[in-house]
Amino acid sequence: MNTFVDLHMHSTASDGSLPPEELVRQVKLAGLSAMALTDHDTVAGCALAAATAAAEGLDFLPGIEISCEFPRPGTMHLLGYGVDIHSPALHELTRRLIAGRTGRNARMIELLQSAGIDVTEEELLAEAGGGTVGRPHLAAILVRRGFVSSVREAFNLYLGQGGRFYVDKETTTSRQAIAMIHSAGGVAVLAHPCQLRRENHAQLMTVIKSLADQGLDGIEVIHSDHRESLIDHLSDLARRLGLLATGGSDFHGSSKPYITLGRAGRRRIPREVFDAVRQRIAKRRP
Repeated sequence: MNTFVDLHMHSTASDGSLPPEELVRQVKLAGLSAMALTDHDTVAGCALAAATAAAEGLDFLPGIEISCEFPRPGTMHLLGYGVDIHSPALHELTRRLIAGRTGRNARMIELLQSAGIDVTEEELLAEAGGGTVGRPHLAAILVRRGFVSSVREAFNLYLGQGGRFYVDKETTTSRQAIAMIHSAGGVAVLAHPCQLRRENHAQLMTVIKSLADQGLDGIEVIHSDHRESLIDHLSDLARRLGLLATGGSDFHGSSKPYITLGRAGRRRIPREVFDAVRQRIAKRRP
């Protein structure tokens, strides 16, 4: 069995550039043995990805990445692994979050148009191709239309926090997200802790300890945005708090071409990470 996995990636069901089935095939080509699909605020791609993974001989976990309330300039996302994609609680949460995204997209388009940047909602929906619509789709339009030279520039100037046309999105509390993930039979993991933007290790530990008290199961230790020193610190923190230490590339495809499936900087994610998550899921379910 191949010894590496990837537990954080996105398909066209949210803001990735590859359809779920093609993404799974790319995971296979990358020589990985297991994966989790973690689209933003939706599990719409999981059934097709699971079927393709079975055909390709890959182990698969259905997943989701949920946006949670958190003070600026940080952002908090929670990964849910092994969730029942038919859970009523999960579907109600994703319905609300996606409805919030729709309102947010409309407001950003209004702001862009008021500044003379002619982008339409129809154009944005076409760009998303039926998946959950998000800022990367809007950024791709701005690049193609020549308003900016790159997706990164679109976020820096217009769509990211501090950009001219940034609008906050619908979120839920971390406590509610963790409870929902657990009710759907999954385990809850803090995604890319670096994006909390805490000033020091003590502040970071305070946030993670609070999440652990709410029922958090793990920390995404290995991630493409994490330096080696942070990986070491998070690994130690996970051990001290009795949390799972997970990892993933956060692959999106063409919108983030510098990220490679199965790799997070110089690191790869070992198979035992996937097995530990799956064991925790088995303990949680009846």
